[in-house]
Amino acid sequence: MHTISNLQFKQPFWRPAVLLTLGFWLSASLLLDWVIMPSMYISGMMTQASFSTVGYVIFWNFNRLELLSAAVVLTGVLALSKTQVNWRRNGIVLSVLLLVIALLDTYFLTPQMSAIGVHLNAFDVETTVPATMNVLHGSYWVLEVIKLVAGGALLNCCWKQQA
Repeated sequence: MHTISNLQFKQPFWRPAVLLTLGFWLSASLLLDWVIMPSMYISGMMTQASFSTVGYVIFWNFNRLELLSAAVVLTGVLALSKTQVNWRRNGIVLSVLLLVIALLDTYFLTPQMSAIGVHLNAFDVETTVPATMNVLHGSYWVLEVIKLVAGGALLNCCWKQQA
């Protein structure tokens, strides 16, 4: 009895899945980082008391999409490494790095930034950005640059693989 599950049925699915997921994830990150957040910052929303709540809602949803995307990419890369002989270990390392960045953003940076930015004193008329928030924003941007470089390298690596 022949088994239906062979390499010919598995190969065409994972490569496009990884390519589409990485393309969606990286373009959504660029849209959030270079369009939505700067627009909110320029409009003066960062000095309002509700900014941390709005930021948390936006990033809570986006971080869950990032975790889902990272899981699909890692699964696809692991499947490709088993079905293709010439797949490099760099792809696995890059996809694990992307998952770690998504986990750090979701479970460390976003809750910390939201907790620091919560406006607890209703009688305080002047809101300023805490100094710790600048450190967290800096670490977020470093992780975003690493994510975009690693995602671009993985996208390039997957694009060049033979189908």
